[in-house]
Amino acid sequence: MNQNFDLNLNPHTRLNILTGEHILVSPHRTKRPWQGKVEDVSPDNRPEYDPKCYLCPGNVRADGEINPDYKASFVFKNDFAALLEDTEVDSLNEDDLLVAKGERGLCKVISFTPKHDLTLPELTRDQIISVVEVWQKEYNELSANNWIKYIQIFENKGEIMGCSNPHPHGQIWAQSSIPQEIIKETENQKNYYAIHRKSLLSAYLKLEQKKQERILFENEHFVVLVPFWAVWPYETMIISKRHVTGINYFTAAEIAALADALKILTTKYDNLFETSFPYSAGMHQAPVNNGEYPEWHWHMHFYPPLLRSATVKKFMVGYELLANAQRDITPEFAAKQLKDLPTEHYKAKKA
Repeated sequence: MNQNFDLNLNPHTRLNILTGEHILVSPHRTKRPWQGKVEDVSPDNRPEYDPKCYLCPGNVRADGEINPDYKASFVFKNDFAALLEDTEVDSLNEDDLLVAKGERGLCKVISFTPKHDLTLPELTRDQIISVVEVWQKEYNELSANNWIKYIQIFENKGEIMGCSNPHPHGQIWAQSSIPQEIIKETENQKNYYAIHRKSLLSAYLKLEQKKQERILFENEHFVVLVPFWAVWPYETMIISKRHVTGINYFTAAEIAALADALKILTTKYDNLFETSFPYSAGMHQAPVNNGEYPEWHWHMHFYPPLLRSATVKKFMVGYELLANAQRDITPEFAAKQLKDLPTEHYKAKKA
């Protein structure tokens, strides 16, 4: 590499090895003044129980069902599901120009805790272990349906991410086809595995552990890092050290270690700007009921929109929409900021 080429100073592109797409990094732009949109900070004073919340224990949901008086996590079919189990799998094709296909699926909601005022980083380690155990249980039960080909476990946190209810919760969508992002990641992982006979992310992890430039935290079973190709300002990934294709293979020790990683990462997020940090997060894992996928390696993406503070958001507009994704602060800078943050939640310090 040319000694004059500096990733911290020069505009450059980086390859996302999972999708095959590129990201433009423009580190020199961090000095530009901000006169754009400033978001309002949502008040963080929710009650422990909200009688109007359709996720709180004992409350009536939109379909008339009454929530049980649950004490841990609570799972139910989404009352306004994007996918329906009884959808006819039919298709339309007019001259290869108007093309559509029926999509069958199931959508579930997981309330992480009965307490309306908490978020994932504010739960105890044992409570987060229970959430991970529910994810695994639901994954196993859904994958028993032969018509389901992919299961997406995810969480949207914060109004800025379009979350319609502040009660701590996530979702699971299971569907009859394989989504586009999974198709892209499958292709790139499969190509690498065919040549090297090991998973793409195993090799990537080994290099990241050697360089120690983007790792925020690791324990016996997981690594939390800012990926080299990160698009969002403080984007991160959790990657399992053991090459497994899905959450169904996690042992009790791995479940506990993932809970630790989730608590530490989300606490660091909240501590960054001392706000309830918004994000969209989700697991990527192998498709189900569709053959073997030995190349697949479980990982979890976190896509947070905050850029400079609790009130300045990164917008994907202009060049990002029309050409390819772009960022200003480097992944290495973001990783150092997150790594240096304490693991004790800022609210606990103020208590």
